[in-house]
Amino acid sequence: MLLLKARTTPVLAAVTAVVAALLGAAPASGSGRPAPDSPRLAAWSPSMTIGGPNFDNRTIRMVVHPSIGGHALRLHLSNLRGTTPLTIGATSVAAQADRATAVPGTAHAVTFGHHASVTIPAGAEAVSDPVPMTVTAGRSILASVYLPNATSSATWHSDAFDTTYLSAAGDHTAEAGDGGYIASTTSWYYLSGLDVVPDVARGVVVAFGDSITDGYNTPTGAYQRWPDDLARRLASTSPMGVVDAGIGGNRVLTDVPNIWQGISATKRFAHDALGQPGVRDVILLEGINDIGNNAGPGGRPLTAQDLIDGYRNLVGQAHAAGVRIIGATLLPDKGNGYYSDSAEALRQAANTWIRTSGAFDGVVDFEKAVADPADPAELDPRFDSGDHIHPNAAGMQALADAVDLGLLR
Repeated sequence: MLLLKARTTPVLAAVTAVVAALLGAAPASGSGRPAPDSPRLAAWSPSMTIGGPNFDNRTIRMVVHPSIGGHALRLHLSNLRGTTPLTIGATSVAAQADRATAVPGTAHAVTFGHHASVTIPAGAEAVSDPVPMTVTAGRSILASVYLPNATSSATWHSDAFDTTYLSAAGDHTAEAGDGGYIASTTSWYYLSGLDVVPDVARGVVVAFGDSITDGYNTPTGAYQRWPDDLARRLASTSPMGVVDAGIGGNRVLTDVPNIWQGISATKRFAHDALGQPGVRDVILLEGINDIGNNAGPGGRPLTAQDLIDGYRNLVGQAHAAGVRIIGATLLPDKGNGYYSDSAEALRQAANTWIRTSGAFDGVVDFEKAVADPADPAELDPRFDSGDHIHPNAAGMQALADAVDLGLLR
């Protein structure tokens, strides 16, 4: 069994200082992420939070939907938000046939430092050895992780909008069939990334934001989030890896009391966006939760300048890492509980600054793409999922279509 040490690795050196300064602690590590000059690209990587359930002697089989094709894939496992060491007993990957069933003959055992088992310290991550398997953009694979011992609160991504399968007791990682999987959820656990040596893709764009980017109110397993739609647009012209770094409820400036909604954007940006293998561009769509909760720093009411200062923080982090950052205007939300005259004034002030400040390397006018022409403070009914803040599938496509692909390097 491989035992990882909780230490800072060279591959995280580019973001170490930022993470440490923002979190006030040593940055999470493990076997780390690829070096900045590595040809590897992130194909899939959900942002992880604390607060997941406990497991004991169970296998978790998760669906991974890669945004680009490639080979020599590597899995990233995360105990980043955990408080106790995490032991992984076995891991496998296979092409998905249907639900928890793998395509026969496609399974591969996954190792870490040539060991099947690995223990990941609290606050750390592990990256697997390369797996001799090819993945295709938009074709899902199954990643199965066996947890032999009782765990503490899982590092997880709560709202996967995909199906995860939970086994009966024991190690079921090598099974192609689904008979050993007796329950399902719609969250990802411990699995925080897939990177590949790309076939044709060049670079990665990270869609960074809250529940709108995370895909709230989109159908499970349909891959109709706007980052999914953007990946499909890019595939037909200039393929890039697209990472969805959205977390429902997330805020720019302050941590959310519901811990599974994540630490603030300014704290997680270095890891979740700038730490992605091959990242070149970030599209930032966040701030509506700060406004809707009137959540300013230190518990005081939010001001437009607070939010602008948060955006400048993120721009500074991106530019210090040599990454372009594109600002996206905040969507209309009239009719939702977040809406008030004062909140609307803050949203408009933020959008004006995003459009006109010149702080960003480009702007995507998401507001304009989905606003109701009859009342621009509301979502166009054609694009409203029903809660007057989250777009439906057509609205998600409209957001993706609003991105000028020329903005992406």
